Amino acid sequence: MSEQRTSRPDAAEKPASVSLGEAIVWTAIVAYLGLVAIFAWNPTPLAQGLAAIGFASAFVHCALTYGVRNALALLATCFAVSFATENFGVATGLLFGRYHFEVGAALPRVGEVSAIVGGVWFGMGYFAWIVASTILDRADRRLKEDGNIVLLPIVAAFVMTQWDYVMDAPSATISKAWIWHDGGAVFGVPLSNYLGWLLTSWLFYRGFALYLATREASPAHPRERSFRLVAILFYAVSGLAHVTPWLRGEAGEIADAAGHVWRIEDIREATVGAMLFTMFFTSLLAAMRLALRR
Repeated sequence: MSEQRTSRPDAAEKPASVSLGEAIVWTAIVAYLGLVAIFAWNPTPLAQGLAAIGFASAFVHCALTYGVRNALALLATCFAVSFATENFGVATGLLFGRYHFEVGAALPRVGEVSAIVGGVWFGMGYFAWIVASTILDRADRRLKEDGNIVLLPIVAAFVMTQWDYVMDAPSATISKAWIWHDGGAVFGVPLSNYLGWLLTSWLFYRGFALYLATREASPAHPRERSFRLVAILFYAVSGLAHVTPWLRGEAGEIADAAGHVWRIEDIREATVGAMLFTMFFTSLLAAMRLALRR
């Protein structure tokens, strides 16, 4: 099969007036991202609903970018790898550390893991892939060039793990969406968790890259630049959501499962700091790469 096309897909994207349909879509995107920024930091039923919308948005975006068949391949690869590693981790305490999930307890499960977990892995995993490929000058369209088939999964895995690095401590220690049985130095989360995320992300990104490199490239969407911007915004706002609880000025103390007591305001401020120098910078880098491409 032919390799990913190397032509400049954004060259055909000419300035044009925004149609009514595009205006409606952008209004919906902005409204959704506004809700994410305000409410997604706390794993309530509303936040779970927003996560479900994010999952659906990621799949539609992926289908429009690569085609439905390739989107299903990424979905299957992501689900297979993430549910396998998460269930292995819960059962053995290896890869991530000893933990169990509390979030989505009433939802269907795949083994010992709530079904929502796979959706979160795919949704954020896909947007992180687009962010990484944009930083690497659309490496997803040039997988057989410059070692991109090796480099892109590595960069994407770090971009994905940045998200977990930002959200895991407040989600686990304050919100108790999942419990680390032995606590950990990162505000109740062990370093092994992030290494497990890095490995899991790399595995399904590597699988998808190998698969995509064997396929004939789907035609680039005439609005590819706009599509990549949407992915960058989805990724960035998921990190910026942690500014909301920090601005609320929560006070008090919280203990992890190991009995170590942490100040809530310290966790919130450290989370925002981590977000600024990881996810926010990565999003800014991708956005600048996208802008300079023209």
